[in-house]
Amino acid sequence: MSKVSDKIKEELLAMIPPTIFFFVALHVVALVRVLMLKGTGIAPTTSAAVTIAALVLGKSVLLADMLPMINRFPEKPLIYNVTWKTVIYVVVAGFVHYLEHLYDFARQAGGIVAGNEKLLAEIVWPHFWAIQIILLVLIVMYCTMHELTRVIGREKVLRIFFGPMPAPPV
Repeated sequence: MSKVSDKIKEELLAMIPPTIFFFVALHVVALVRVLMLKGTGIAPTTSAAVTIAALVLGKSVLLADMLPMINRFPEKPLIYNVTWKTVIYVVVAGFVHYLEHLYDFARQAGGIVAGNEKLLAEIVWPHFWAIQIILLVLIVMYCTMHELTRVIGREKVLRIFFGPMPAPPV
C-alpha cells in the first residue's frame, strides 16, 4: 500500500508546477478576454471553469511528456524541444479555443454544422488571434522553463529562483 500512496504523492507533486503555471496563465487570458468582450453581451469564462481547465492542462502536459513523440530531441540544443513542444501545444490550444467558441455557437444555432456556419460568420477574428498570440507567448515561456528545468535539475532551479535550499539527501 505504501508504494501506491508514494506513487500518488509523486504524481500530485509533479502536477503542481504545470497546474500553477496554467492557473495563472489562463486567468491572464480570461482577464484579457473579459476586457475585450466588455459591452458585447458575451458571457466571460468563470474563474471556476479556468481553474478546472488549469487542472486538466496540468495533468495533460504530464501525460504528453510521457509520449516519445513529444520529447523528440532530448540530446539536441534546447531550442529544438522548446520549438517542437510549442508548435504541438499551440496547435492543440488553437483547436481547443476554436472548439470552445464552436460549443457556444452550436448551442445558439441548434447544431454543430449550423453553429460552425454562425461561428465563421460572426466570430471576431482579431479577438481570436489576440488570445492565440497570448497563448503562444505563455506556451513558449512554459516550454522554455520546462526544458531548462529538465536539463539543469529541479533542485538547482529551485535554488536559483528561491535562494539557498537544503542540499538534497544523498
